[in-house]
Amino acid sequence: MDHTTLHHLQQLDAAHHLHPFNDNAALAAKGTRILTRGEGCYVWDAEGHKLLDAFAGLWCVNIGYGRAELGDAAANQMRTLAYYNSFFQCTTEPTIRLAAEIAELTPGDLNHAFFTNSGSEANDTILRLVRHFWAVQDQPQKNIFIGRHDGYHGTTMAGASLGGMKGMHKQGGLPIPDIHHIDPPYPFGDAGDLDPEEYGLLAARRLEEKILELGPERVAAFIGEPIMGAIGVYIPPRSYWPEIERICRRYDVLLVADEVICGFGRTGEWFGSQYFGFQPDVMTIAKGITSGYIPLGAAIFNDRVAGVLAAQGGELAHGCTYSGHPVCAAVALENLRILRDERVVEHARLDIAPYLAARWAELGEHRLVGEARIAGLMGALELVPDKRRRGAYFPERGKVGALCRDIALRHGLILRATYDAMLLSPPLVITRLQVDELFDKAWKALDECADALGK
Repeated sequence: MDHTTLHHLQQLDAAHHLHPFNDNAALAAKGTRILTRGEGCYVWDAEGHKLLDAFAGLWCVNIGYGRAELGDAAANQMRTLAYYNSFFQCTTEPTIRLAAEIAELTPGDLNHAFFTNSGSEANDTILRLVRHFWAVQDQPQKNIFIGRHDGYHGTTMAGASLGGMKGMHKQGGLPIPDIHHIDPPYPFGDAGDLDPEEYGLLAARRLEEKILELGPERVAAFIGEPIMGAIGVYIPPRSYWPEIERICRRYDVLLVADEVICGFGRTGEWFGSQYFGFQPDVMTIAKGITSGYIPLGAAIFNDRVAGVLAAQGGELAHGCTYSGHPVCAAVALENLRILRDERVVEHARLDIAPYLAARWAELGEHRLVGEARIAGLMGALELVPDKRRRGAYFPERGKVGALCRDIALRHGLILRATYDAMLLSPPLVITRLQVDELFDKAWKALDECADALGK
């Protein structure tokens, strides 16, 4: 793209486009980076820079960029039936087939899908329908959701309330009533000298304390990401989730797994709940279901919840114009076929994940890194002022992470920064050679960042 066209597009963007999670005034002054194409694990911007996307767009491009089959699936469905709704006792064939495919893939008896356009809408859906589930069983007072501080469940009113991001709660009068939060499992900053398994149990029992404080007869559900992504890839000890499940069962609290990031192979298993060995009652999904090629999300309910809603719930007064959109469903079906037939998840688990973990651990030896944590194909490098002091941070948290992210980008590597943690989430199809490239570029970025800090 020539400079004149690029500058014109940046001006149009600044004048008319509000970007999510950005200081839009600062961005307008700087000018946006415009991406023009992608192939495999790489994207190219309008200035011709080739970038290794080690974040898979936004945790989502699981099969990589440029798979023409997904475009063909969309085009074929558009030519046949571009749209019809799921209202008025109607649906379409791709929607039916996708719901059945999801029922086959998800663990246990998670057999019932309500389709949305995003993970945020899926989490809005579960707030309403779980409360409705208890209300039609003559327990309307059982309406409290418990989430976790620093959890992320989207940006809608309900999604942002279920999440525990303080910065989001400052905007828009959040959280909405009857949503409470407990501290998350964050071993690097919170475990001290505790054994990991002991710490996992301690962190999980915060839920039991909160349930007893609020009253089990009031608590409808607990929601959590198997691995907390947006805050910095917080990976709980193996003891955490089974204990959470035990507590939920004891007090008849529904267990909701937000699998928007972890689902469809990100951990090396199809779902994060399988990785940690627990069975949710409700699951929310999005992102990897289409590898980000088209918007789609869903709330998945087990037989118990769906059975009550069907038998006692009456007319379901909830829905979206695009719930179960046939084009989105067709793309999702093709994406799932590729993941399944090409054994993408199995290859990621058995070959790439161990190799990536070994190279990521090498980055953990860098003088700027306090911890290199990873599970499957998602991880974080915690940047610290002193490797010898666990849980010590830079005084202005976020400044060093942003610096390192920008240096990495100049080296042709896309990582995300949350506070001073560098986050990793590459396409599942990344190769060993590309992992080596990722390592080399990340090490150079860490070196330059350390030099800039005088370390």
